[in-house]
Amino acid sequence: MKYISTRGQAPELSFEDAMLTGLARDGGLYVPSEIPQMSQEEIAALAGLSYEETAFRVMRPFVGDSFSDDEFRAIIERAYAGFGHAARAPLKQLAPNHFLLELFHGPTLAFKDFAMQLIGQLFQAALERRGDRVTIAGATSGDTGSAAMEAFRGLDNVDVFILYPHGRVSEVQRRQMSTPQDKNVHALAVDGDFDDCQARVKDMFNDFDFRDGVKLAGVNSINIARVLAQVVYYFSAAVSLGAPGRKVSFTVPTGNFGDIFAGFIAKQMGLPIEQLVVATNQNDILHRCLSGEGYYKGETAPSISPSMDIQVSSNFERALFYAYDQDAAAVAQLMVELANGGFDVSQGAMQALSETYVSGRASEEETLATIKSEVAASGELLCPHGAVGVKVANEHRQAEVPMITLATAHPAKFPAAVEDACGIHPPLPPRMADLYERSERVTRIANDLATLEDHIRKNIAH
Repeated sequence: MKYISTRGQAPELSFEDAMLTGLARDGGLYVPSEIPQMSQEEIAALAGLSYEETAFRVMRPFVGDSFSDDEFRAIIERAYAGFGHAARAPLKQLAPNHFLLELFHGPTLAFKDFAMQLIGQLFQAALERRGDRVTIAGATSGDTGSAAMEAFRGLDNVDVFILYPHGRVSEVQRRQMSTPQDKNVHALAVDGDFDDCQARVKDMFNDFDFRDGVKLAGVNSINIARVLAQVVYYFSAAVSLGAPGRKVSFTVPTGNFGDIFAGFIAKQMGLPIEQLVVATNQNDILHRCLSGEGYYKGETAPSISPSMDIQVSSNFERALFYAYDQDAAAVAQLMVELANGGFDVSQGAMQALSETYVSGRASEEETLATIKSEVAASGELLCPHGAVGVKVANEHRQAEVPMITLATAHPAKFPAAVEDACGIHPPLPPRMADLYERSERVTRIANDLATLEDHIRKNIAH
């Protein structure tokens, strides 16, 4: 299995090298050179298996010869051992033919744990084998950062620096990043918004002297291993509801497009997905683009669902690559236009996108109203991101096709918004009950590439 860049000017890499590289040297994102297929019989055979065994069978073709079967199985077992639910990703019924996929039972209470815990173990195994060490730089709008720090803290071969927008994440999200005491993880509060943080990380990758000097690696959803790990729960959920014998639909609250792009991969592999529904908050650039209005950046408005407060959706580049029939030159040109404000999508590519995705948005008021109404209807307490998903899912549900909405975070990560909506203060799980009492380690830093690079150089282990 080889991996190619969406912009066509970087070398093909193995799974291991693509994972350790993160962003391609031409600025593009890695995708599989071909998407492996699973037969209907192979999909049906996943019924009743553990999440770990499902992960092994779904991801194995993507890994190629980078890891042996025994090595990969052991890595998967370690990755999910710390989850707080035996099913790892349980389904809960909200209404007739509407189900919630709970992706918040990992160590940091967010869906990012599914990919990050796995990638942490994959990185450590690969780097130990190579006798190498890397520096991970990542940007977060809230959940990726804490998941990365939890996955890599205390590991011998990795230093981690997470950039997050100062004052624009929830207190729980901030404390999850600022309270780990391990010397190899660092929280950096950047004076700017998430798009600034993401841009500075991309700038670091494009500064090849710095990139090579600190052996920079990335674990944002630009990392293809992250996306592939998320493909697994589409299979586990769909098979639980009767796939491949019946079609299912998924609604995904998303800002950076990685989680829903994983659904696209699952569909391409053969999973019978009827609809992939993109749910956005008031920062609705993806919904506007999928509605035919082009992809044009605006101002990011802070919201109660901060993980979706994004204008430059990194993984949308992967969706465009397939919508443009894998024309890397066309994608590279679109990314040049995006740097200058935005671009229009060609008629053919819009047709391809509309055959794969539908979309909707939820305002702040609609998000709060959905949290309140869902407690009354099903007793389920939603985080604001899950509420955005449920609101949009209800607009797209079809009577004969089960709808699965992804619950991407635990409501206790956003207690103020949840309590404001329904009067209930969601408690943290017992294992995290002392989060507010832990001491914090965080560096506030300017939105400046040279300042950030200097800080990282001075704080990596040598």
